[in-house]
Amino acid sequence: GYKTTKGSARTFQPIPIMPEITKGVSFDTIAREWRCKWDTKETLAKVQEVLDGVKSELKKVEGLKGVSRTVCGGCLDFKVAVSVAAANFGDFEKAKFGPEEKFIEALKKIEGVSQVETQTFTIMPVEL
Repeated sequence: GYKTTKGSARTFQPIPIMPEITKGVSFDTIAREWRCKWDTKETLAKVQEVLDGVKSELKKVEGLKGVSRTVCGGCLDFKVAVSVAAANFGDFEKAKFGPEEKFIEALKKIEGVSQVETQTFTIMPVEL
């Protein structure tokens, strides 16, 4: 879980292997998402190049469970979700989410990129 103190951002604390947010909503994976909007296919190609440029750093993230990329051609979204084991998330956060700053700053320099944002969330497969 995380704790919040007045006037501060959330800080993640070490968590059990499978914490439960509420009944039936447990998780063992936390993802950090980096996202933006793009305006043309040329801009999208530049954004992809930025992602390609941080892959080697992402591979070094302790507890890495996966990296996924989501692109919507209709609403012009580009999203990268870096998923780590919940037990490793605190260290990932302390390390400023690996190459996040480098990635975000590079996106902001690309003409045609807007709404550069980040978000943290839990992610789990749904048992069917």
